[in-house]
Amino acid sequence: MSTRPASRRRDHKRRRAATIYGTIVTAAVIAAAGDTLSTADLAIAVIVTLIVYWMAEQYADLVAEHTHAGRLPSSQEVRASLTDSFPTVTASFLPLIGLFFAWVFGAGSLGASEVALTVAVVLLFFEGHAAGKAAGLSGMRLVAVSTTAVVLGLAMVVMKALIQRHHQFF
Repeated sequence: MSTRPASRRRDHKRRRAATIYGTIVTAAVIAAAGDTLSTADLAIAVIVTLIVYWMAEQYADLVAEHTHAGRLPSSQEVRASLTDSFPTVTASFLPLIGLFFAWVFGAGSLGASEVALTVAVVLLFFEGHAAGKAAGLSGMRLVAVSTTAVVLGLAMVVMKALIQRHHQFF
């Protein structure tokens, strides 16, 4: 049994969930736009998309959580919610660093986006694995949780391949 207060455990779980969600959205944006945007525009698209998703999700969560009681959240509650969920945005940083370094070392926009997408899939594995370990999973259950996260990332790779293939025909 953990000695951490329930609110701290809940906040940690929320940050982990936000990180996984942010990584999946990052991969989706890269998959959808990586072959059509310049490297800089792709990085901007990822960040702007994540900020909009983050704000929209927090708005929905806060409204749903507090308005049923006939009140709006306090500024402290809003601040805590935004802070705890900000990993939705920061989850993009490592894939975007991969995007930048690939571009710096001579990759074109498409190649750099593929590096960033690969980084996102690898991160999903580690995030899924960390979530499973934190839940006390081991053996096949841990493998299943880790693999599920990777499958979500690989779905983005497949989506990217399908989008590229579609563009070749039109």
